[in-house]
Amino acid sequence: MRRRLSRREFLRLGATGGTLAALGLAGFPGPSLARTQLDARIAVVGGGSAGATVARYLKQNAPNLRVTLIEPNETYYTCYAGNWYLGGFRDLETLGHGYDNLRERHGVEVIHDRAEELDLAGKRVLPRNHDPIRYDRLVVAPGIDFDWERIEGIDQDDTEQIPHAWEGGRPFRILREQIKAMDDGGTVIVCPPEDPFRCPPGPYERMALIAHYLKSHKPRAKVLGLDPKDSFSKQSLFKQGWEELYGDMIEWVPGSEGGAPERLSVSDRKVFTDGGAQAHRGDVINFIPPQRAGAIAWKADLVDDSGWCPVDQETFRSQKHDDVYVIGDAAIAGAMPKSAHSANNQGKLVAATIVGELTGEPTPDFPTVNTCYSLVSPEWAFTIAAVFEHRDGEIREVEGSGGLSPEDEDQDFRQIEAIYAPGWYESITKDMFG
Repeated sequence: MRRRLSRREFLRLGATGGTLAALGLAGFPGPSLARTQLDARIAVVGGGSAGATVARYLKQNAPNLRVTLIEPNETYYTCYAGNWYLGGFRDLETLGHGYDNLRERHGVEVIHDRAEELDLAGKRVLPRNHDPIRYDRLVVAPGIDFDWERIEGIDQDDTEQIPHAWEGGRPFRILREQIKAMDDGGTVIVCPPEDPFRCPPGPYERMALIAHYLKSHKPRAKVLGLDPKDSFSKQSLFKQGWEELYGDMIEWVPGSEGGAPERLSVSDRKVFTDGGAQAHRGDVINFIPPQRAGAIAWKADLVDDSGWCPVDQETFRSQKHDDVYVIGDAAIAGAMPKSAHSANNQGKLVAATIVGELTGEPTPDFPTVNTCYSLVSPEWAFTIAAVFEHRDGEIREVEGSGGLSPEDEDQDFRQIEAIYAPGWYESITKDMFG
């Protein structure tokens, strides 16, 4: 019987990466003859948090597997921890991760190219600039795409003026430079998306950390959140931190009170809400669009009417195509949020599942976990954590596992969690990228 971790144990292990081993998420327990002799080719499309993890752990679990990772970018910039850069206390370059370790230390074949098409009948990936890649099993980690058609007045061509900063790298730099150039007394508008979307607490951490920067450099400025929703992840903890640290610098308007963006005017930087009756002008507007599964998932018919990819939530095998697994933000994963930690766990689970299927060995029965740190300043943080299991056909949270940071903790506890946050980041990105 598995022993349940206390919340403090969970957070301490999560900060050091120990949770992964403690909960059995490192893969198979040791080498076997079947796995060391296994000869099959696995193609992985997408080299973000999920794709990098599954590629690494396929090779770790079965070193003779031929694993090919197809990813267009030579450096992957994480979206998570990007808000720390916007807050002025993290360099953007430290959020970039290359693929040399996966290639040289773990033996993953990395092809920097875009997968233009998936020939699922012929079991081939068709990259733009390389020969077709044949596979025995395919893992698709397509990430997200933006559904621009759901909001009037803005499209992908407008992201230089109205950045979303919901993909790592350049979009964050654009937003950061706009905030730095804004006059004191200006307004930054943050527009979170409708559910579901990548990193549910992210927009609200962003509001706090932009305010952190403004408090020091532009103390008369404001942050306005215009939200289509009436509630959000960690809401009471965020509001507690906002009020304590920033007073009335941050204002959040829920959808039921006229906060839902309905139209944007890019040229004069206005967001229209409440049936168009309210026009909110921002010196800087961070509009985070509604989201759906990445484009390659649509081209390959891996999505359903929700815009996301239905999977068998025990194995992450696609419900639409055999021999295809979909992991990360694009997958419909029950109670698991669309987070980096979830993507990392899903990658390990699928690596173990594929190796077990190819060798006939039983697949390890381990739970999946999620830990998410949110900062409202460099010295004030809180977490949400959970353990998940497959039950009654879907992923469900284990009752009594994890939970939110208590609201009545003192500043010392908040500071400890803020110290743990970068430790979690360094640990999990090392685990993903080798």
